[in-house]
Amino acid sequence: MNRILEKYRNGQPSVGTFTHMRSPVAVEALGTAGLDYVILDTEHCVQNPETLADCITAADAAGLDAVVRINAISREAVLRPLDLGAKGLIVPAVETVEEVERLVRFAKFPPLGNRGFCPTRDGLWGFDDASQAGSEVYMDRCNRQTLLIPQCETAGCLAHIEQIAATEGVDGIFVGPLDLSIALGCPMELDSPRMRAALERVVAACKAAGKLTMIFCGDTAAAKARLAAGFDSAALGLDVLTLIQSYRAMAKEVRG
Repeated sequence: MNRILEKYRNGQPSVGTFTHMRSPVAVEALGTAGLDYVILDTEHCVQNPETLADCITAADAAGLDAVVRINAISREAVLRPLDLGAKGLIVPAVETVEEVERLVRFAKFPPLGNRGFCPTRDGLWGFDDASQAGSEVYMDRCNRQTLLIPQCETAGCLAHIEQIAATEGVDGIFVGPLDLSIALGCPMELDSPRMRAALERVVAACKAAGKLTMIFCGDTAAAKARLAAGFDSAALGLDVLTLIQSYRAMAKEVRG
């Protein structure tokens, strides 16, 4: 089961967070927080394949969807986390429809794409129920349950958002508001008229295409506002920052 997708289909918001701690223990701990998913970030945080595999395993054990933000539009960057069992991919710095179509070819099995096939962890090396039912059942399950989410954070992606959201094989759009605000010439002005119009356009494009919308939110107030504005999922904060903020507050309180 993909928790993000299940909640979207039931009209319920999903909530997750980013991790930069490169720690299966940290991921397992997040599973006690009532979150639906954790985003393992390989764009701004270097993670070796072994650590990524351990964190995905920890997320599964903790009842979290493991979503990986990859660092390149390439076959290797797409295929490796999928083989490890990631429930979805977020793809940053997307600019064009052609890039998205290439991503679909890498991430989806036929007839949608041309993902490479091998018995790997995502199908319990050929021994989960879908795999045992046959390769067609397994590939169909992967195509339906594994999310491919381009990230709208560039002017190019926003300019083509209607086509990108409607592309077969794309399951939704993730908005990176910080980089998008920079690209739109209003750096960090996340509630400026230009940003509000951009976010409204993304939500409208996804709703028209029947695709889910996700967005990074720096705090709970922003998350509530974005969900109220039509987004389906909020990625709330970053574990390292939350750790710092929590301990800073406790230290300040103790010291008076």
